[in-house]
Amino acid sequence: MAKTIQAIRGMNDCSPTESPLWQWVETQVREVLNSYGYSEVRMPIVESTPLFARAIGEVTDVVSKEMYTFWDNDEQLTLRPEGTAGCVRAAIEHGWIYNNEQRLWYMGPMFRHERPQKGRYRQFHQAGVEVFGIANPEIDAELIILTARLWKKLGIDQHVSLQLNSIGSLEARANYRSALVAFLEQHQALMSEEEKERLIKNPLRILDTKNQALQQVLDDAPKLLDYLDDESREHFAQLCALLDSVGIAYEINPKLVRGLDYYNKTVFEWVTSALGAQGTVCGGGRYDGLVEQLGGHAAPGVGFAMGLERLVLLVQEVNASIPVKNAVDIYLVYQGEGTALSAFQLAEKIRSALPQLGTMLHCSGGNFKKQFRRADKSGATLALVIGESEMLNNQVVVKHLQGGVEQQTLDIEKVIDYIQSQF
Repeated sequence: MAKTIQAIRGMNDCSPTESPLWQWVETQVREVLNSYGYSEVRMPIVESTPLFARAIGEVTDVVSKEMYTFWDNDEQLTLRPEGTAGCVRAAIEHGWIYNNEQRLWYMGPMFRHERPQKGRYRQFHQAGVEVFGIANPEIDAELIILTARLWKKLGIDQHVSLQLNSIGSLEARANYRSALVAFLEQHQALMSEEEKERLIKNPLRILDTKNQALQQVLDDAPKLLDYLDDESREHFAQLCALLDSVGIAYEINPKLVRGLDYYNKTVFEWVTSALGAQGTVCGGGRYDGLVEQLGGHAAPGVGFAMGLERLVLLVQEVNASIPVKNAVDIYLVYQGEGTALSAFQLAEKIRSALPQLGTMLHCSGGNFKKQFRRADKSGATLALVIGESEMLNNQVVVKHLQGGVEQQTLDIEKVIDYIQSQF
């Protein structure tokens, strides 16, 4: 017997019982984004490796440790670890943002080689939004308000909170970086080897360390907000005022920097305490220099991404009334010579007249007892039964599988009207 092949660690299957919840969550995301007038884009899963090195930053953990990279003849390619860089590349390549505003969204798989844990996998799925050509804080506020509306639709709004910060301009961050490094060099005894490496390559990432002793020390570290340039300070003040005006609660977190190099000014995260260590549900911010950095005409940008695995887990954890529809509403059983033809014809009539319902034919033979076991297992509301006598009399037996209603025999031309009355 041949050895079975299993899925790669950290790359998971989604079972038939899990996929209805995924479909429901994805539908809520699409509906909210469409209601704000955003347009869907679809980018390749594989991109040129230099795209991510230039956009994300070569010293980030994502580029230096986590990307799935391979050679294709003489070209180095990478499975996308995030969506922003590919969306910017596509926008530049196709001229979508030249002297033009764009509000775009995408959804799909991303890949990072890291230690798998609950809500954090090597193949994971994100929904993301990227807005180009709008520099003012109104669009930052709209993205945050949009996500708040989505949390309400998903029934998780009481279990997430907003953290907000501004990381200013590149010049302001450079000045802050010097002050932070000078402070942290006095506390290297508390640092792991990884944190000492970050101190040299990307010291701002130390601000979100999980090292408890270092976290306490960081309470006395220089604050990025004290180093902001005037423009970033005013932008942030206007953003906070807009959020206040619509009742969006937030916490200003001076340690929030995000993990990718392209951010400037606004950064934000929606976090939860309901999922243990994996608390970030959605994160994003402004990246005004990225389009020019990747070869396009200068254009401001802002966006966010949300991990769908964590979103699905959170919905499961806190929303007890998820309106997930069963895949099968009507199950057709049939037995006897010639009944298959009648059953197929009836099934297609129902699918044409009532396409919103799931109609399943038994197809695999067996007696009525076996077929009804399958019908019950399917979760259908109604079973339609065609035996030889029903076929000869042009009739159908209708049985309510959830009980409470006596079965009845109907003329076949009345079946669709009856079904319609039950759903």
